[in-house]
Amino acid sequence: MRVLIADEFEQSGRDRLRDLGCEVSFQPALKDEALAVAIDEFLPDVLVVRSTKVTEAHLSAGALKLVVRAGAGYNTIDVGAASRRGIYVSNCPGKNSVAVAELAFGLILSLDRRIADNVAALRKGQWNKKEFSKARGLYGRTLGLIGLGQIGREMVPRAQAFGLPVVAWSRSLTPERAEELGVTGADSPAEVAAAADIVSVHVALNGQTRGLIGAAFFDAMRPGAFFINTSRAEVVDQEALAAAVREKKIRAGLDVFAKEPATSTGEFADEIACLDLVYGTHHIGASTEQAQEAIAAETVRIIQTFDETGKVPNVVNLAKKTPATYSLMVRHLDRPGVLAGVLDAISATRINVQEMENVVFEGAQAAVAHINLESELPVDVIERIREGNENILELNLIRLRE
Repeated sequence: MRVLIADEFEQSGRDRLRDLGCEVSFQPALKDEALAVAIDEFLPDVLVVRSTKVTEAHLSAGALKLVVRAGAGYNTIDVGAASRRGIYVSNCPGKNSVAVAELAFGLILSLDRRIADNVAALRKGQWNKKEFSKARGLYGRTLGLIGLGQIGREMVPRAQAFGLPVVAWSRSLTPERAEELGVTGADSPAEVAAAADIVSVHVALNGQTRGLIGAAFFDAMRPGAFFINTSRAEVVDQEALAAAVREKKIRAGLDVFAKEPATSTGEFADEIACLDLVYGTHHIGASTEQAQEAIAAETVRIIQTFDETGKVPNVVNLAKKTPATYSLMVRHLDRPGVLAGVLDAISATRINVQEMENVVFEGAQAAVAHINLESELPVDVIERIREGNENILELNLIRLRE
């Protein structure tokens, strides 16, 4: 199996892939047209990326079968284009959770004690204990969490260790789950904003979360509260955030920006980072050695599983629901040609097969196939299939939904 790695990737992961027999091409600087050329020339089965954007042009080149995002999100990959070409897209969720939670708390502490400003003053030869002694302290303050995925859940015990009660909102948060985690559930993001002294955002970027945090959210926040974003800049209305910083003196700790450079180094010009009450880091939430080793190991596991079984762990672009309306259950002896005959009969009716699974019983003497169809199979066709092969033990057509 050929693997093209078009981003930085741990040596341990590259070594492990080679140990598995993969032909690995490590070209971490590939971008844009150069990436398309490399795909066309190397003809990889698998493409591994982190921040590199993967467009439809890249997916149309070569003969890719799988794209792995060596990280938690996958918004830099044209998933729709991959789906249209039957290319799996997978990621490594949860492997950077601790690292991101640690940075979020680093930003919280830095905002409270103005650590960056302390350092800047000292480097200028200035001593100002009088000014920098002004801090609120964290103990007893309320931390609000927007999102309780794996990163959000990592925030909870850290907050509790600092003596911060937690109020949280998530679409999937139930009262039972909130009690189990030791947090207070909220009915909306705005309710979290109104209740918290510090708000930290931990949601994935998708159609439902783009622009989730807007002017109404910041209107609900307490004047002078802290706002932390280590998720994605697109989750937040940047103009509304800038207005909240200027008008309500919201202090913001940001690891993500709307105008990030496409490469790991380069010129940076995002006005929000220049505001006095904003502390920023360079989108480094997942960038610890521990997190990158874990992500590399998970990436290798995904590729190994795909190579050995054809299945893809953490796949993100399989249909959750197909147009199938009927399922043909075929209980049969495990003999050559049984399913080929069934599929030939279905094909002759011009009815499309949406999904198919064949489960073999212990001893490999018998199996059950489930063939999901886009429409009802005529009764006479079912009878011909049943009568046409003595190795078919049972045949049932099941209606899936209206």
